[in-house]
Amino acid sequence: MKIVLAYSGGLDTSVILKWLRETYEAEVIAFCADLGQEEELADVPEKARNTGASKCYVVDLVEEFATDFIYPMIQAGAIYEGQYFLGTSIARPLIAKAQVEIARREGADAVAHGATGKGNDQCRFELTYAALAPELKIISPWREWDFKGRTDLINYAKAHGIPVAATAAKPYSTDRNLLHISFEAGVLEDPWAEPPAECYVLGTPIEQAPDKPDIIELAFEAGNAVALKGPDDEAPKRLSPAAMLRALNKLGGRHGVGRVDMVENRFVGMKSRGVYETPGGAILHQAHRQIESLTLDRETMHLRDALIPRYAEMVYYGFWYAPEREALQALVTESQRHVTGTVRLKLYKGNIITLGRKSPVSLYQTQVASMEDDAGAYNQADAGGFIRLNSIRLRARTNQQTLPHVARQSEMKLG
Repeated sequence: MKIVLAYSGGLDTSVILKWLRETYEAEVIAFCADLGQEEELADVPEKARNTGASKCYVVDLVEEFATDFIYPMIQAGAIYEGQYFLGTSIARPLIAKAQVEIARREGADAVAHGATGKGNDQCRFELTYAALAPELKIISPWREWDFKGRTDLINYAKAHGIPVAATAAKPYSTDRNLLHISFEAGVLEDPWAEPPAECYVLGTPIEQAPDKPDIIELAFEAGNAVALKGPDDEAPKRLSPAAMLRALNKLGGRHGVGRVDMVENRFVGMKSRGVYETPGGAILHQAHRQIESLTLDRETMHLRDALIPRYAEMVYYGFWYAPEREALQALVTESQRHVTGTVRLKLYKGNIITLGRKSPVSLYQTQVASMEDDAGAYNQADAGGFIRLNSIRLRARTNQQTLPHVARQSEMKLG
């Protein structure tokens, strides 16, 4: 039997690699997706082989991640439960897709992942496997083995000489990629406990953020950020999606923006507490919204906005490759054709403050909106008829409710 394991080199997948070889007596091929973890991947191939993998693929997916997954999601304005920027959620379908491609190249029988039986990631991985390669067997060790928790895994790793960063005193579950870093488990399982200092990686604590703000400009074309003018730049620089996120992570992280501490509703039914840092993503979301405010038709915006919770759920639950997400994405893409222009922002002590926005295809008409002389562009008297027409149903409802009362009063007088 040959198994391709989605491998990160962390506690869970390191133990899983060894466990798969022992339990299934199988050849295990490790696959690690480079999604912007940077220094964290340096020792992954050697570690995988030392733990028993026959091969280890480390595949650079950073630009694909930014271009085909993060940017379309930003265009949709997707934020789960009003707070979570979906940094882990949006990465899983790409990891699973690349894992399936390697499984087919290697002639593997099965794919395996390190998601727990309590979390969302098992759904995201397995729904993608089902959509793209239903013929492959799926192995989910957390749903099969006898380990009860991460303490058991730490002990197993120690007994088998597997080096891992997690300890019983600091058993965090972290996930890092180009869009964010997340922290779960350990002391964070108490929703009242303040996150420890180690839960700051991409961002600066507000108390330590600079006293001087940075002012930046972001240029958009068809809903995508394409150029950035940083605080030290004389002119905007065109950047690829991945380079844009790296630059915004650095700028936003310096000022502590994009930090979220929330209790969220998992797909499997329970509530969980997560701490997230998404500096670049937070900036992109706000900047994108501001350029939309100038260029997106009102009813188109309201229709898209009504669908944001549904789109965010699709990403969070793992339905990236579902027909409903693809159909909704087509609507989003169409809505973004004229979302072009520039936004100016101030970054300061955890805040992203909008200073201005402009667009060559703006729908904003100064002569119509002006509180001064509109030179005949808008006849205020027309608003009276508009309001009367919209009030017809309200008047009718009030009359409907009043008539029975009047009738009863008349009957009482007659009696």
